[in-house]
Amino acid sequence: MDFSELEAIEGLRWSWHSWPVSKPEVSSLVVPLSIMSTPLMTFNELPILPYEPLNCSGCAAVLNPTPASITHQKSGVARFATGKIPFRNRTGQVSGLDSGLGRSASGQLGLRSNSSSFSSVSAYSSSGLGLDWAGVGVGVGVGPAFVFVVDACSSEEELEVLKRELLHVITRLPENALVGLVVFDAMVRVYDLGFTECLRVVVFHGEREVSSEQVKQFLGLHHMKQSLGKTSAVQKQGFLLPVSECEFNITTAIEDIHSSPLAKPGHRPLRSAGVAISVAVGLLEGCLINTGSRVMVFTSGPATLGPGMIVNSDFGNSIRTHRDLNTGYASYHKKSSEFYKQISHRLSDSSIILDLFACSLDQVGAAELKVPVGNSGGFMILSESFESEQFGKCLRHMFDRDDHGNLKMFFDATIEIVTTKDVKICGALGPCISLQKKNDSVSDKVIGEGGTHIWKLGTLTSKTCIAFFFEVGNEQKAQPSSAVTTAARRWVAKNSPEIASGFDQEAAASVMARLAIHKTETNFAQDVIRWIDKTLISFSSKFGDYVQEDPSTFRLSTNFSLYPQFMYYLRRSQFIDVFNSTPDETAYFRLMLNREGVVNSLIMVQPTLFQYSFDGPPIPVVLDICSISSDVILLFDSFFYVVVHYGSKIAQWRKMGYDRDPTHESFRKLLEAPELDAEQLVAERIPVPKFIKCDQHSSQARFLLAKLNPSVTQNSTNTEGSEIIFTDDVSLQVFIEHLQALAVQG
Repeated sequence: MDFSELEAIEGLRWSWHSWPVSKPEVSSLVVPLSIMSTPLMTFNELPILPYEPLNCSGCAAVLNPTPASITHQKSGVARFATGKIPFRNRTGQVSGLDSGLGRSASGQLGLRSNSSSFSSVSAYSSSGLGLDWAGVGVGVGVGPAFVFVVDACSSEEELEVLKRELLHVITRLPENALVGLVVFDAMVRVYDLGFTECLRVVVFHGEREVSSEQVKQFLGLHHMKQSLGKTSAVQKQGFLLPVSECEFNITTAIEDIHSSPLAKPGHRPLRSAGVAISVAVGLLEGCLINTGSRVMVFTSGPATLGPGMIVNSDFGNSIRTHRDLNTGYASYHKKSSEFYKQISHRLSDSSIILDLFACSLDQVGAAELKVPVGNSGGFMILSESFESEQFGKCLRHMFDRDDHGNLKMFFDATIEIVTTKDVKICGALGPCISLQKKNDSVSDKVIGEGGTHIWKLGTLTSKTCIAFFFEVGNEQKAQPSSAVTTAARRWVAKNSPEIASGFDQEAAASVMARLAIHKTETNFAQDVIRWIDKTLISFSSKFGDYVQEDPSTFRLSTNFSLYPQFMYYLRRSQFIDVFNSTPDETAYFRLMLNREGVVNSLIMVQPTLFQYSFDGPPIPVVLDICSISSDVILLFDSFFYVVVHYGSKIAQWRKMGYDRDPTHESFRKLLEAPELDAEQLVAERIPVPKFIKCDQHSSQARFLLAKLNPSVTQNSTNTEGSEIIFTDDVSLQVFIEHLQALAVQG
């Protein structure tokens, strides 16, 4: 079964495609019943129904258009409820809906979805399960709101680059988009864009926490309300205005931003990022924007003042490390994290997205900000400078427009799951918030954002992927073939061979990776590694073929064989092993893993490696130190880094200029091939990965070496002529041997 092709039809990846019928049997699977759902996945061959969906009066399930009984009966019964679905004349065109309608035809299991201004109705179904999502897009009436929060402590050179990019963004915005500007250093300044005589600002002290009500009071935003398509209310103040009314003023204000005076010698600049974010959120809360809004923070250093600070200004005090977090020596971390969690609740209540563009050689506090950014679905980028390709390209990509001139943004979406009584919903992991809407289908067991059957997403893209978790209910055993659905999956009997054949090891690895990083929030890394090992041993013991107590007989079938390998690379990945990563970097890595689909998640966990040589076209090779050779070029992709690694002989020939010699045309083409492929990878991916070109034995080769399986180390024998990795980590081969020995113990 080609699960990726199935995903291209449904937008779903299932860890198990056949589900057991009882709770004990589900528990024995080790890997939970789960679905990786990408609601906005692009479909090429999706049928569009020529009529509006027929809904159940009790549960809103959508009728499957294919049952043979549809032409012989006047109504049907939905599996989710006892309500009737009337069969009416199936004619007429559906207005305002696009290819998503094809997915709403979900048989006896499905849902109705209401969408305000972007065309997508989407429902998925499985063995008694349906997913429904709805949301608000852009381009109708008053547009979305953008509040730019700019760090004035950046250097003048960095600010010039940032201002240039912001001015470009302003030109890309639709005229109905609302804009606001907040600039901060030791103070927070909110620009009145409606005041035309001069630049007018309202100033907040950066050291004092400001409540939402205080922000509204100081900005004069009481009793203001904006409704979709109505602009009169928002015109009464000048802090948030349509671009069409304030383009000159906001352009002038951005151009007027200058670097703050230098900090005292031996001290960091005074940055009140926390208050600036709180004020920006309060501005949007006061205007009651209900068409989607973003607070976009641009900073180049750590917060050193007020709520949200991560370090004080004295350079004698270093910024917290992972060790400091584990030992409790990070003085400001807990308080700042709690402050930003409160911000996260405000973001959710007002459907606001928080984006963080951190362009600095130092940490800025992304670890503390990960909850509001992650839960709201906001964008996060860590870069060295505003001049970097990563920053400019990512920012411009966010404001791409479609063929009709509308921004490619979607706001304020909700996802609802409806199940039969045999399936219980445990929760979700991804950029979403539980709305705490409980019904009989919600399980007492909570995974991630649980206790609900409806979730809220501040925004989503075509790449946004949510992992949903389920269990089989205890009330009664499900019956095989109890449901016939568009996304059909089957209940199967105990020990059915269909359970094993329906295992998607790639989806399972992605799900387990999300579960692992979720556990790191409350457990030490070593405890999480032990959990990964324990579950892998149980899994291998359950599905391996072996003679008990004889490791040499252990075998895994094809669709299970890669799973242990994925777990090996997961336990030594930057998501779990935080050595050589800052808390900010770790927060960024985990945030990205928690929202990407199966393919990109696997690249993050187990990067890809391709070999280029004179022997023929590029070929994939194992992620092992043995793949390094002096006469080949390697292309390495870990999602966050793309590395072109030149063997020592290749590098020597390049330095001697052989590629410029017409008699060595093949060598020139060999050098070009991986670079062209690497550039394509970089061009297609957002956020933009760091592109590195390095020679064998050079310092930057560490980006590749750190991810390779250390099959040859300083402790190995017979290392003559081969590369070695200086490490005490066990190799994949030793790991598998230990796994086999433990799995066969029974």
